[in-house]
Amino acid sequence: MEEIFIHLAIILLAAFLVSYVIRLFKQPIIIGYIIAGMIISPFIIRFGASTEMIETFSHLGIAFLLFIVGLHLNPNIVKRIGATSLIVGLGQMALTFAVGFVISYYLLSFSYVASLYIAAALMFSSTIIVTKLLSDKRELDSLYGKISLGVLIIQDLVAVGVLMFISSLNGEVTLGSFMARSLIGGGGLLIGLFVVGYFVLPKVIYNIAKSQELLFLFSICWCFLIASLFSYFGFSIEIGALVAGVVLSISPYSTEISSKVRPLRDFFLIIFFIILGLNIQISNIGSIILSAVVFALIALLFKPIILMTLMAISGHTKRNNFLVGTILAQISEFSLIILALGVSMGHISDKILSTLTLTGIITIAVSTYFIIYSNRFYEKVSGMISIFERKGVKDEKEYFRKYDAILFGYNRIGYGILRSLKRIKKDYLVVDFNPDTVADLKKLRIPTLYGDVSDAEFLRELPLEKLQLAVSTIPDFETNLILIETIKLANPDAIIIVRAHQVKDALTLYKKGADYVLTPHFLGGEYVSKMISKLKTKSSGYESEKEKHMKMLKDIMRKGYKHPDIEKN
Repeated sequence: MEEIFIHLAIILLAAFLVSYVIRLFKQPIIIGYIIAGMIISPFIIRFGASTEMIETFSHLGIAFLLFIVGLHLNPNIVKRIGATSLIVGLGQMALTFAVGFVISYYLLSFSYVASLYIAAALMFSSTIIVTKLLSDKRELDSLYGKISLGVLIIQDLVAVGVLMFISSLNGEVTLGSFMARSLIGGGGLLIGLFVVGYFVLPKVIYNIAKSQELLFLFSICWCFLIASLFSYFGFSIEIGALVAGVVLSISPYSTEISSKVRPLRDFFLIIFFIILGLNIQISNIGSIILSAVVFALIALLFKPIILMTLMAISGHTKRNNFLVGTILAQISEFSLIILALGVSMGHISDKILSTLTLTGIITIAVSTYFIIYSNRFYEKVSGMISIFERKGVKDEKEYFRKYDAILFGYNRIGYGILRSLKRIKKDYLVVDFNPDTVADLKKLRIPTLYGDVSDAEFLRELPLEKLQLAVSTIPDFETNLILIETIKLANPDAIIIVRAHQVKDALTLYKKGADYVLTPHFLGGEYVSKMISKLKTKSSGYESEKEKHMKMLKDIMRKGYKHPDIEKN
């Protein structure tokens, strides 16, 4: 027992130190975990670390990861992902699989089975990395963000099927036995669980949710129970944990359950990725580096080209095509889980897992920079990627007149600003990149234009010459810099109001020419401070403020405006 704690202490200390350095370079911490495993791999086993203990933690990490993924795979979401995501997702996986298999089998001379595993690993993209970075950029609601998430959902569903297929291949398996076991047995098990999920669990969880401790305990119990049930019927515990999460996703308490389980998931996930690093012996990198680089090029070059081509065929603009292509240019955590399962079942060697793990490090690192600086990359290559846009396909543009004011980004802040523009009787236009928001505003007969403000080409086509006032509620710093520079170039006299979250960003925007910078976190406190100074402890004054605020909130609800999530704004 003491040795287990000592070994865990060494592993976690190495993970912390390496991840801290990785974070300084703005890379996903997952890379730090893997590199930490690579660094300590020559020492940890030598000092007596139990392989069995490490594998146990690894399986738990995968199970909790898939349980959390399952909680966000609500079957109802599939109805809303759209035809584009379905076509692009399935087409990309099929073509990437074909390219990966041909290169693995015919060019690099891997075995037939190994080539199948490699091709499957290359066709998936990382849900964790993409959603985290899109959330950080506050672009989950953008058109390309929605399509990307839709593609990821399709990939996750296919990955579930792949995991179920692999986990069923224990021993000698014929087509008939696979059909009976996986499709009939597994299908029956799934149907039974979803019947329970729809008709039994809601009533059970309703009573359990009255206690947060009981809800947490029930969630863990459910995860282990369903995972054990799947193991009993010959499937892996990992796929059982995933199904347990999917069944619970139907519940209205799925978000709360996810937040409760996440700390446990994060701990075991750290161990899992460190163990992946342990599989890469630094002394052996020379023998796998060439293959890893070739596979990385498939993910970083071929996959984006495939995605951009399919997006172009679907009729989207070259900018959205480029962004979807680059944001999905990495391999997935699912890829590594599939390979790890293949190793545990003896289908492929540790060397294959090591090679693709190194590929994962390369692709995640490079694609992270692609995503963070996607707008800059697009500006540099926009002239060269016109082939990835069908002729006649342009962003919607309809200008009714020269506008006095333009509101960029409609959200909680934008609602109040729009009311002010109406009061001062200015001709205004709302520009937003969320198609749902644009549709809602047009229903209310508000002049609205769909467009992405971070696209300088789009901005230059707006009627800026006679503009008197421009207001941006978009929180992205780089987008607001582009906005200020473009408007000042076309109309130096225009008043420009932008938004920032960081003090240093606000000061920089002032230096670049902003007339005022919204800092919502500070303005809210400042308003309350002034209200307290004015009203002191007079209850009648607070009652008046309350009535005004409630009137505004009811007006928002009556008009059907949606209140975005905090993370997205």
